[in-house]
Amino acid sequence: MSDLDSNQNRRSFLKYLLSTSLVGFLASVLYPIISYLNPPKQNEVEVSTVLAGKVSDFEKDSGKIIRFGNKPVLVIHTEKDEFKALSAVCTHLDCTVQYKKELGLIWCACHNGKYDLNGKNVSGPPPRPLDVFAVKRQGDNIFVSKKA
Repeated sequence: MSDLDSNQNRRSFLKYLLSTSLVGFLASVLYPIISYLNPPKQNEVEVSTVLAGKVSDFEKDSGKIIRFGNKPVLVIHTEKDEFKALSAVCTHLDCTVQYKKELGLIWCACHNGKYDLNGKNVSGPPPRPLDVFAVKRQGDNIFVSKKA
């Protein structure tokens, strides 16, 4: 074997060694960054009924957002002393809706979507009604549960 061949073999080996170590270094740097930016999936908490609060916690003609598992629910105490519970997530772009006393409607601030007190979409871009939850009064407590 000549000196030229052995130098060529050494160069090829060094090129191979440096390129594989560079690939390994990049992988060791990029993998944690990509893992951090892509969070793990969490299972949804399975909840069937929650205590929304006491009747005295809700003024008449007002709305309050409560947690139903990991989702927000809007509980409305109407002027007629009835309680209604609807999903607080707009069906358009998942913004949080709120009860507007002066309008007598449920309103989404993102794109001015409006729903009536039964959750039906009445104006704006929302494509479908809000999900409705069952409300049960037991003594002074208000319970919200999924509709069967």
